[in-house]
Amino acid sequence: MRRTGYPLGEWSRDLGEGPSVLGIVLAGGEGKRLMPLTADRAKPAVTFGGTYRLVDFVLSNLVNADILRICVLTQYKSHSLDRHVTTTWRMSSLLGNYVTPVPAQQRLGPRWYLGSADAILQSLNLVYDERPDYIAVFGADHVYRMDPRQMLAQHIESGAGVTVAGIRVPRTESSSFGVITPGSDGQTVRGFLEKPADPPGLPDDPGCVFASMGNYIFTTKALVEALQRDAEDEHSVHDMGGSILPMLTDRGEARLYDFSENHVPGETTRDQGYWRDVGTLDAYYDAHMDLIAERPAFNLYNRRWPIYTHSGQLSPARFSAGGIASESIVSAGCLIRGQVSRSVLSPGVLVDPGAVVQGSVLHDNVRIGRGAVVRGAVLDKNVEVPPGATIGVNPERDAELYTVSRSGVIALGKGRLVS
Repeated sequence: MRRTGYPLGEWSRDLGEGPSVLGIVLAGGEGKRLMPLTADRAKPAVTFGGTYRLVDFVLSNLVNADILRICVLTQYKSHSLDRHVTTTWRMSSLLGNYVTPVPAQQRLGPRWYLGSADAILQSLNLVYDERPDYIAVFGADHVYRMDPRQMLAQHIESGAGVTVAGIRVPRTESSSFGVITPGSDGQTVRGFLEKPADPPGLPDDPGCVFASMGNYIFTTKALVEALQRDAEDEHSVHDMGGSILPMLTDRGEARLYDFSENHVPGETTRDQGYWRDVGTLDAYYDAHMDLIAERPAFNLYNRRWPIYTHSGQLSPARFSAGGIASESIVSAGCLIRGQVSRSVLSPGVLVDPGAVVQGSVLHDNVRIGRGAVVRGAVLDKNVEVPPGATIGVNPERDAELYTVSRSGVIALGKGRLVS
């Protein structure tokens, strides 16, 4: 590996009280499993819950926890994401705070990021410039509330090189996650397997495993040294979960943070500990249905730990011509003249008279024509369903024309024409 020439030095700052923390948000993945919603944008830029982007959840958690210097590492189809971050997440430059997108810059040669670890390696200039005591490396495409300060406190107390946030999931789902094997003390990480097919269950709950949430807090020196060692390993996949965590686990420097112990102001007993990886159409759809349940599994209306975003200046939603909506989220700028139930509507959606929308997620500026029927579908922005058309009524026809998930969710990409 070509050395950068920067010394490690001492990573404490000269000014200010308490530890300094740099936030690094990994937002460079392709998001293939969420197609067609990611056909024209990075997964963290996908709309969620009507007005939010997926990246808003991690950024809100970091900012609410006073981690106010954040770099968002981007790569694939990043224009929409870059624009959202730069126009929405404007921090106080007077105080030196910022949220900034950082595209792949090929600082170490003419190549894209080889993996999430290589993404940080190629962006170490950000670390050398900021000189933080600790680095919070978080994923960009999960739906949850978390106070990272509580995880940071445990990390500092343990003296670990890295602390990884874990959540209990059924063992049958382990192939979708990095799986953490905790030691007898419940904190030491004894093993870390990336997406194993048949890992052992937990001693106190054999049907479950600890899944990595993709959220890590590193002591800066430990991260820099690990990245440099990993870069010299020609057999490495250069991934945080597949390379860096196993390396630090083998060195006895990794600790587990149990997400179930995290609490945020204003949480309810129902949404405490809620976390969803929405990397597939089914998971994305199910997470939306969580929002509109009679007792929502995830509460968007917690003002004590808000999820921030900006959706533009729009008129209030309007219902006319007998239009109704039940058990739904209806964003500003919508005009409802038909029937909507168990659905989530983003800004600017139009539902014409006689149209029926059931159990669906409609992104910005979708139009449902007179007498049309849409059931169990996710329609990306600017999709127009012409008068009398149907989606979710004829499964065989839908399978021929559109993307249909394993559970039967129908998805249409941005601007898709409906026949």
